[in-house]
Amino acid sequence: MKRILLTIEYDGTNYSGWQKQPCQKTIQGEIEGAIFRAIGKEVEIFGSGRTDAGVHALHQTAHFDLDLPVPTSKIPDILNNALPADIVIKGAEEVVPDFHARFSIKRKCYLYQIYNSQIKQAFLANRMAWVRKLLDVKRMKECAKILIGEHDFRGLCSANTCATDFVRKIFAINIKKDGEYLSVSVQGSGFLYNMVRIIVGTLVDYALEKITLNDVKDALKNGDRSKAGQTMPACGLYLQDTIY
Repeated sequence: MKRILLTIEYDGTNYSGWQKQPCQKTIQGEIEGAIFRAIGKEVEIFGSGRTDAGVHALHQTAHFDLDLPVPTSKIPDILNNALPADIVIKGAEEVVPDFHARFSIKRKCYLYQIYNSQIKQAFLANRMAWVRKLLDVKRMKECAKILIGEHDFRGLCSANTCATDFVRKIFAINIKKDGEYLSVSVQGSGFLYNMVRIIVGTLVDYALEKITLNDVKDALKNGDRSKAGQTMPACGLYLQDTIY
């Protein structure tokens, strides 16, 4: 029995997120179906984490256990022939038996993409969030400094989270703007439900002077979700990297 780690890229527009659900089209379900069609074996794959409906991935990882009659290096080509065009297996490697795609991870990096212009773009609708008002990047960076470090992030996650431990460590938040295109990269030890989208929404709302730095500090100190920013749309979020 081999434990295989897959590196996966996908456009999440047409899917109800990563996790397999009854009567729903999901990334996990599509990949498990492709393994069955290509190899004839039913397996369960374990992802590094769950992405929500509409969220994309540049570097998702997942593992599964299977005795394979083919070299591991051939797995991407075999599975890609059985997968839809918006899901791609970028790589496959054999890992040690106690490796786990979720629990062995040390850091994750998410990328959030914003189209910052008064003019709407149809072809960016499922790829970037659209913010009409000009964003002050200097203010966004000022706000980001408060969020870096180890904090209780209950005030910057969805009320629907099932987590009981809200402490996470943010290693870096990098903000770049190139003309009308703005990107926010957030690297952390792990993330709560909707945490990255709310972090970016907090940066955006502070840049637009909808909230103050004291509001952000209150959200961290007191866990008051109402003091943090908006939850940004799913379409702008990408799982950028998983670091083991």
